[in-house]
Amino acid sequence: MKRIGFLLVLASVAWGADTFTGVITDTMCGAKHTMMKNQADDKCVAMCTKGSSEYALFDGKTVMKLSDQKKPAKFAAQRVTVTGTLDEKAKTIKVSAIAKEENQ
Repeated sequence: MKRIGFLLVLASVAWGADTFTGVITDTMCGAKHTMMKNQADDKCVAMCTKGSSEYALFDGKTVMKLSDQKKPAKFAAQRVTVTGTLDEKAKTIKVSAIAKEENQ
């Protein structure tokens, strides 16, 4: 699995994409999942994205919306590496790939 993640990163560099590391969250909760106090973070993300919120990546400072709203579902509240291109004005990453970080 580490090899696949490494190959994705290598491919992204070759095609001009960037890599972003952080936690899969949602655009409403961002860094803190305080609205659903009795739920685990992954459950909160899942519930929020069923409503009007969208999947996002929180890198420790910034919440960046993800263009792909299907791939992040299985990584809710997990630390990942997202390969893609950042639209800084829209704070959105055009997702090419998502891989779970191995050192969790």
